[in-house]
Amino acid sequence: MERTAVNPVTWSQELGFNQGEVVSGQTRTLYISGQTAMSTDGRPQHEGDVAAQLALALDNLEAVLGEARMTLANLVRLTVYTTDVDALFPHYGVLAGRLAASGVAPTTTMLGVTRLAIPGQLVELEGTAVD
Repeated sequence: MERTAVNPVTWSQELGFNQGEVVSGQTRTLYISGQTAMSTDGRPQHEGDVAAQLALALDNLEAVLGEARMTLANLVRLTVYTTDVDALFPHYGVLAGRLAASGVAPTTTMLGVTRLAIPGQLVELEGTAVD
């Protein structure tokens, strides 16, 4: 797979994401459902703790990638849903750091929403990965 960043402006790179990416030569595409701070037995975790929820949602996203024999390096699209954008921003560096450590800056959108499907959940991560 070959990835080519498309950035007519550069400010987004400072925040850890590209404006667009051209992907060519991929053989598989994985569409990842929204991942939240749920335990492996389906119980919500870390009520009220946006930092811990973000970390666990990212762990769960990586688990789906791993099951498909992929890593964060394969992520080309990430959507971040949160019930509190202002509370999430101070912790966003954790997500950006883990992506940067994988050598990836996927196209990213963050959306503030009224609530998520599971009461008490504050963050949900949805992605697309290719290899």
